[in-house]
Formats: sequence, structure tokens, C-alpha cells
Amino acid sequence: SVCSRSYFVVVMVFFHVYIINVIALLFYVHYNSGQEDANRNGDAPGGGGGDQHQRSEAQRPPPSKPDFVRDVSLTRIDGIRFQVGHVQKVPLVPGKVHEMRTLSLKPLLFIPGFLSEDECRVVMQLAQLKGLMESQLMVQEGQEELAKELDLTPEEIFNLLDINQDGQLQLHEILTHSRVRDGIWLTPETLREIYDGLKADKDGDLLSLEEFRLLSSDAFQRFLLQRGVKRSQLVRNSRHTWLYQGKESHQVLQEIKKVTRLTRLPSAIVDLSEPLQVVRYEEGGHYHAHHDSGPVYPETACTHTRLAANTSTPFETSCYITVLFYLNSVDGGGETAFPVADNRTYDEGSLIQDDVDLMDTRRNCGKSNLRVKPTKGMAVFWYNYLSDGRWVGEQDEYALHGGCVVTRGTKWVANKWINVDPDYQRQARYQQLVSQLPDDENDEELTSNADAQNPSIHQDL
Repeated sequence: SVCSRSYFVVVMVFFHVYIINVIALLFYVHYNSGQEDANRNGDAPGGGGGDQHQRSEAQRPPPSKPDFVRDVSLTRIDGIRFQVGHVQKVPLVPGKVHEMRTLSLKPLLFIPGFLSEDECRVVMQLAQLKGLMESQLMVQEGQEELAKELDLTPEEIFNLLDINQDGQLQLHEILTHSRVRDGIWLTPETLREIYDGLKADKDGDLLSLEEFRLLSSDAFQRFLLQRGVKRSQLVRNSRHTWLYQGKESHQVLQEIKKVTRLTRLPSAIVDLSEPLQVVRYEEGGHYHAHHDSGPVYPETACTHTRLAANTSTPFETSCYITVLFYLNSVDGGGETAFPVADNRTYDEGSLIQDDVDLMDTRRNCGKSNLRVKPTKGMAVFWYNYLSDGRWVGEQDEYALHGGCVVTRGTKWVANKWINVDPDYQRQARYQQLVSQLPDDENDEELTSNADAQNPSIHQDL
């Protein structure tokens, strides 16, 4: 009996101590959560804090590089639930519902009806009024030799190009590494012509190391300049201009910013992205397959957020989403091709097989897995990056795309590239810095962003 009472007393003591500890822990968590919420209001991209918090922040100097709490994710349309062919309703403008169809899952690609006939007409007219420029210049003299920039000997370059290490360079080995030379799209026929012109290859389509040494950059360029370059041999054959969508822009251009509701991204991200690019392809125009944005490298920063980056950091464009608007229906050709859409695997080496280059949109558009025919008012949009669950993930290599050659008529399109820095802290810091600028300086910053990414663009109207 004594042992039972003693055991009961010990158990009750431990039980009460446990209850007291739980209550104390709850009070501690509640207090710290309240403090944390008060401190982080307005820190995330697209977020805002209360007036009292803003006044207190204004009274003390901000840190040079604040750490922003990652409590906002990039909204991404569900591509698993909406399988290929699925049609969903999207309210883009008040009183009207648009339909959006899923075209592929790799890349995640949708096609919605978007622009009215009047909107398409006004955008084309504004582009003509501003003036269009060549999207790509012809081959230029005086370019620096690639081997000197890379500090590689001919032997080292030869060894890198020789994929199967058999001591000879085949045509597809050269094209796999170097489809573009001085702005010219190389084909097997072009290489054979260069070989013959420079008398570099005496035994067919195989280059030895001795023959490769004859193909110096200077000799290569001199031959191309002497022979002449046709527009059809360029990587891109089109004309374009840029239309800004700020507060003082045409009403139609401001209404096109309803793309925010299409992508479901915060308006702050969309508004700080590149202006609208309008492109015209004449008959014979094309754009060989390419990616709108490259892989994510930790040592590089995005061009559009350079204001918040170290000035010594190398820059590159980061385009999270591409929205391509069709401003007219094309009489012949001009499709947007996705050569490897929904492939089971992606292998860059397999893009060239038996002299068939899937990236060549002049010859092999019909072999692409997916082709979208231009239809006035329609839009195609896709993700150039995967998601890491909350923010920007790795590059989606399946987003490889190009413009098929226009066989009849003219093709008008407009591109809206939505830029998101893969570095969340830099994107948040950039948005905070821009929000603190006066409106006129804000507009200048957006204009300078476009100029930095496209140094040859015209001045705004």
C-alpha cells in the first residue's frame, strides 16, 4: 500500500511538470510568431506591410543587403491535372471568359485566345509607326577570333570537336558544337562548300587535324565575305521593334498587360519585365530553333535585376515565361515549331541524324513533334524553366522552339518575355529598390533594362 501511494505521487509530479512545460512552450511559440510576422510584412515580392511598420522602417536605415523571407511562391499552372488537349476557362477581362488548351507538358505549353482583331491591328500599326529594324545583322568583319578568346590551340579545339575520338571530324560533329558561325546558320552543304572553297578537305566529309588547321577563323570569315551571305542563311531573318507598356503608352498596350491574369504571376513581376517586342517576318523569313533563356548559373546575375547585383557580376537574360501573340493569320508556313516537345528524353546530340538537323526550321519544320499554326488573336505561352517547388528551377530543355519559314504572305507576332531572377533574394531586393524610385526614374530604369538587353533598339515614341 505504501509503495502504491509513493508511485502515484511520483507519477502525478511528473505529469504536472509536463503540463507546465507544454503551456510554457505554447506561450513562447505564440510570442515569437507574432514578432516574426510583424517583422516580415512587406518583405516578399508582391507583398506589402502596414502603415505602422512602414513608418518604423523609415525611421531606421535599411541594411545594405536584407534577407527576404521566402513566403511567396511563383504561381504555376497545373500541367499534370490538365493533360494535353484539356480546355480550361480563364477570365482575362471583365465580362468575358477565354478558353485555354494544353498543348504539351514538356515544355508546359498552353494556347489561349487572347487579343481582339482591333488590338492586333493597333499593335501592328504602332510597330510600323515606330519603325522596325533588322533582327540580325549580316556577317561583320573584324570579329575576335574564338580560339584567342578561349586561349585554345587548334589541337585542343580539334580534340573537343572530335566526339568519338577517332582522329577525324565528321560533319555532324562540327554542327553539334557549332551550328552558328558569325551569325550564319551552318548546314552540311554550307560546310562542304567552305571545305571546297578553302581546299581544306581532299577526301570527302572527314577532316584530319592537318586539314582542320587550314580552317582558321580569319580564312573562314574571308571566304564568307567574298562569297556573300544570303538572308536565308542567317540564324534569324526578320525585322522587329519594341513597344513600352508604361503609364504613358497607348491604351491597347496597357490592356495587353492582362497577361498578368493569364500567367497568374504577381503584377510587380510582370510590370518589371521586358517591353513588348513586335516582329515581322516577310516571305522567306524564319528563326531557327533556340531557347529563350539559358541554364541557371550561380555566378551570373539577370540583366533585368542588375540594379540589385554586384556590378562585376556577368549578366544574362532570364526569361521565366514566354508569351507569343499571333497578330495575323499567315497564308503559308510560319508555324511555331517545338522539335522535341513531349519527347521521353532530351539528347542534344540526337538533334542531328543523317544530315537532318531538327533545329533547322527552313528545312525540317515538318519533323518537329509539335507545330502551332499562326491564327490572329491567339497566343502561345510556355515555361522556360521548371519549378523547384517554390521558385525558379532548372532550365526546361524541351522548350526548344523556332519559327518555320514563311512560304506565302507575311507573319506578325509579338513577344512578351516575363523575367524572373532565379535568385529569390536578388529579385526581392530589385523590386524593393525600384519601388523606392520616383515614377519618372522608375520608367527610366525599365527603359534602360531593355536597352541593356537589346542595345540596338530604337528610342521610345
